[in-house]
Amino acid sequence: MSRAPGATLAQIAEIAGVSPTTISKVLNGRTDVAPATRRRIESLLLEHQYQRRGRQDSRAPLIELVFHELHSGWSMEIIRGVQEAAKASGLGLVLTESGTRQTPDENWLEGLIERRPRCVVLVFSDISDTQRAMLDARSTPFVIIDPAGDPAPGVPAVGSANWSGGLSAVRHLIDLGHEHIGVISGPREMMCSHARVDGYRSAMAAARLKVDERWVRYGDFHSEGGAARARELLDLPEPPTAIFAGSDLQALGVYEVARERGMRIPDDLSVVGYDDIPLSQWISPQLTTVHQPLAAMGREAALMAVQLSSGVTPANTRMDLATTLVIRDSTSRPPHADEVVAGDPPAG
Repeated sequence: MSRAPGATLAQIAEIAGVSPTTISKVLNGRTDVAPATRRRIESLLLEHQYQRRGRQDSRAPLIELVFHELHSGWSMEIIRGVQEAAKASGLGLVLTESGTRQTPDENWLEGLIERRPRCVVLVFSDISDTQRAMLDARSTPFVIIDPAGDPAPGVPAVGSANWSGGLSAVRHLIDLGHEHIGVISGPREMMCSHARVDGYRSAMAAARLKVDERWVRYGDFHSEGGAARARELLDLPEPPTAIFAGSDLQALGVYEVARERGMRIPDDLSVVGYDDIPLSQWISPQLTTVHQPLAAMGREAALMAVQLSSGVTPANTRMDLATTLVIRDSTSRPPHADEVVAGDPPAG
């Protein structure tokens, strides 16, 4: 007969037909348990919503920061913020890669469980019900930064105001006189990608400008993807005069395509990025971009996770930090905009 949720370790052991010591080994990430037995125990822990109690001191004084993949200044800004919070809390920091969405590392959670960190910060991630139950069973709280989808109720998350960031980027281009504006967002399945495109659409609609759906492209947040999508946009019969890239790295890809084609930024093509990583100030021309407070997002997520690990529930477990537009040198009026003098008859 099924037991009520909240079963004890001894009850789980009785149901599984193993000793409490075996259950403890699974909870602590020990490797000396047969894989089939481990899977059966994990399933029972999930089914009966087991949560370890009274074992706080057994956790290592660590914050584990989990990325899909570590790359570029984007990751470094997140790391910087989490490190600040870890230092202030007297904790160490461990970095883990869970693998890309195409090639996930199935063993990352087992390694994390074995290290027994005090809390976990997950970046750009979804977490399955099974993974969540495995962390809950070990009293290991977690917070997600920029979740891939809409987090389930009760899942703490820190993000940024993606919609207003996209809105401000495109409104800036419209104010300069651009009407043909392309957008290269991130992966289609990610919530932040759609929010930035929604901001783009809202700015265009407010200005009563038509959106050609061929101007809307989804990339991968990397420079290679930005370059590939930029080629598609610039090969259109009526290419955009400006491109809003959903990340600074994608904007770098746009720069490279412009260079290949002998186009000058911003004279021939205006470009706006997103993130404001340090590199955006070192490229030429300096990149106009939406400042996403990456370090602050890392810091707030880590502090929230530490609070949860201490048994304190923050007043707000869903947080979206403000974005701001940083205007530099990569945007200007569209080509030939100053050649038409008011009152002149149209060409043709």
